[in-house]
Amino acid sequence: MKINYQNLDLILQKFKTNPYKVYSVLTPHTGYIKEFKVKEGDVVKGPSGKWLEKPGTPLFILEREKNQKLIRAKTNGIVQKLRTDLLNKFVEAEEIVLEIKHPLSKEEIISEILLSALYIIRAPETARYILSPSLTSKLEKQGLGKVKVKKGEEILIMAFMKRETPIYFPEEGEFIVYHIYFTPFQLVERDQPLIGFCLEENLPYLQKIIERIKEEWV
Repeated sequence: MKINYQNLDLILQKFKTNPYKVYSVLTPHTGYIKEFKVKEGDVVKGPSGKWLEKPGTPLFILEREKNQKLIRAKTNGIVQKLRTDLLNKFVEAEEIVLEIKHPLSKEEIISEILLSALYIIRAPETARYILSPSLTSKLEKQGLGKVKVKKGEEILIMAFMKRETPIYFPEEGEFIVYHIYFTPFQLVERDQPLIGFCLEENLPYLQKIIERIKEEWV
């Protein structure tokens, strides 16, 4: 585990001093930036609604071969480092156009610390994912924080390029399924977290960390 209890005060102080996470907004493909819909310092909102059916704030328009694509915010926050110099310029794919400074909630602080403390399985490709049938069954019966997995056990199924590919747990040792980061069947971008696992022996220790955050975070 990457976090130890002795360093917890420093970690909590870091988040109390700067309770934000900065998200870069990148171009999904090549093209020309034809128009900015926001300016520096604007407050933007990500998708909302029960099913996230309400789209986020429009950010800019990217045009390729006369086809325009409206790029929207995926999270709440404040616009910063807006690249107005890119207006009407050709940009490559994954060019950073702006940043969104997102204020973290208590739940998000816990999630960020878990990313450092847990063994994380990340998305190998931008695709749709579901839990394996066997893991789903165990979680329904036992719940998070109780289901054990071992090396070679099927934990996920990735739907990519019209094919379904199983993903197996790669580590030796007794691990507990502690946190699920994705919603089944929704598109997950490459390298985003899918599942967090905790060594069984570290479970009480990790629970102390979470309890401490809940008590001290205002």
